[in-house]
Amino acid sequence: MALDRTALPIALVIGGGAIEVVRSLQMAGLPCSVVSTPSDSTKYSSKVNSVFHWDWTQPLEAHDEALADRLVAWARAQAEPPVLFYSSDQALLFTSRHRDRLGRGFRFAIPDAELVEAMADKALFSTLAERLSLPVPATTILPPDPGAEPPDLSELGYPLIIKPERRDRGWRHIADAGGVKVKALVVDDEARLRAVWPELAAMGRTLVAQQYVDGPESAIESYHVYADATGEVVAEFTGKKIRTYPVECGFTTSLSITEEPDVLHAGRKLVELLDLRGVAKFDFKRAPDGRLLLFEINARTSLWMHPGARAGVNIPAAVYADLTGRPRPALAVHPRPVTWVHPKDLLAARDSGVSYPRWAAFAARCQATAFWSWRDPMPFIGMAMARVRTGDFS
Repeated sequence: MALDRTALPIALVIGGGAIEVVRSLQMAGLPCSVVSTPSDSTKYSSKVNSVFHWDWTQPLEAHDEALADRLVAWARAQAEPPVLFYSSDQALLFTSRHRDRLGRGFRFAIPDAELVEAMADKALFSTLAERLSLPVPATTILPPDPGAEPPDLSELGYPLIIKPERRDRGWRHIADAGGVKVKALVVDDEARLRAVWPELAAMGRTLVAQQYVDGPESAIESYHVYADATGEVVAEFTGKKIRTYPVECGFTTSLSITEEPDVLHAGRKLVELLDLRGVAKFDFKRAPDGRLLLFEINARTSLWMHPGARAGVNIPAAVYADLTGRPRPALAVHPRPVTWVHPKDLLAARDSGVSYPRWAAFAARCQATAFWSWRDPMPFIGMAMARVRTGDFS
């Protein structure tokens, strides 16, 4: 029997890249609205109401009380308090910092405010990791010092990676690999550090230098979890990147849902250690000796929600059920193997030496595809048309 969508509270997704979270909610038959970036093709969906557009890449101070009040006014106009999901770091921090105000109109699950700040800021996360003895690579915090000489990072050893305490527009300008955005800069030696340092120092931002863990991006594995208000792990699955674009320190273009016992064990231990509540993704990289080293924790929904739901673990639907007092959906104890692919994976495959026919055969076998749905094709078509208009195929 189909759900009566009009009788259900609305799920509102805020932040960039909302479409993959929306897809998981749609699979559960839940009504969705979004407040996404102007360039986010989620707005083209025939099954989603776009409340308004907001540029979530703006500095954090732009996401202020006025925005919170605007959202609460919309929420109070609904028949029932909507359920709020946040799908980007900026949206997470906005929700956390204005949780009391937003709580007047919304229902949402979120970790403790201090923990959110520590997970969203890589410098604070380094301090948290040291205090709790988390299994992270050796790290050095580089305070802002425009005009300073390059620091001595020989103790970390080369190669190493440098990343900002929080990615924003300024970092995207710096971290440009031939016109392609990267998450971090790989610094192979001291000469490379000296070459990039003037531009890094000019940012006037705290930076994080971290020991590079040898291995491809496919060695990055993750634990995805929803822990309820009591701390009980309600839903979980593990995953592994297949490719990223660019190939090194890039953004995920294809992935697989897995069932790795050591990743599950490591993730559960961290949930208990952190006394975590809400949704989180723990990113590990498997070192050549098999150890799992923790890179970061993202306490928000992400593109992994869609393939996870396809595998039988619909985390957003479980959160929605708990917050609205409805029965939880069936959640697979042993997730099905699912592969997800993004259109940019064609470029990632090309740069990895995979032929176009081999990639096409791989993509055809994938059970989940970014943007695409036969029942709701417009987000994919809108994204493709926008690429054609701008000429941005990177």
